[in-house]
Amino acid sequence: MEYIITFIEGIASFISPCILPIIPVYISYFALNNNSKKTFINALGFILGFTLIFVLLGVFASTFGTFVKDYLVYINILFGLFLILIGLNYMEIIKIKFLNKTKGLKQNKNLNFINSFIFGVFFSLTWTPCVGAFLASALVMAAQTTTIIKGAFLLFLYALGLGLPFIITAIFTEKVIDAFQLIKKHYNIINKVCGLIIILMGVYTIIGGVL
Repeated sequence: MEYIITFIEGIASFISPCILPIIPVYISYFALNNNSKKTFINALGFILGFTLIFVLLGVFASTFGTFVKDYLVYINILFGLFLILIGLNYMEIIKIKFLNKTKGLKQNKNLNFINSFIFGVFFSLTWTPCVGAFLASALVMAAQTTTIIKGAFLLFLYALGLGLPFIITAIFTEKVIDAFQLIKKHYNIINKVCGLIIILMGVYTIIGGVL
């Protein structure tokens, strides 16, 4: 179940108010030459870049969890409370500024696979506060694991959930624009649903740590 949840969190990060508004810029960034093959390769490099960083974060989180396993009850409670806070932020009951930051992108006419990969690494490092709610939840799950491989795999699934929509968007640009407009019109509802899910996960994390 945790694998499915982590994958869904990646998708939820993509449609969050933090990332979705920059999708048109993202499209122009990767599809400058209307070359579908080049667009796919560049988008793949971008995704591999941020996947590498997220997987490394998963390794770190699971390693951290192994070292502090005797204190996992208290850590789970703290993480659970943190998830509840960021869930409340998504529901706009409270405001946490660093989770609501956005950044811009600049076009790169000399884009290739390597540049895209580097951009993906940069994206994962600078946009972490933006996708912090769902990424933090995935890292909490990784920290609860007892093996590094499982922790890394959980964050790989998160990156996959975030990356697949990027690939689909880059390749099928015109066909997904309408879907994005529909999502943007219902941001308020989406945020509240996502916030509620994160709160429930926070509660689940606390209960799981205590029991």
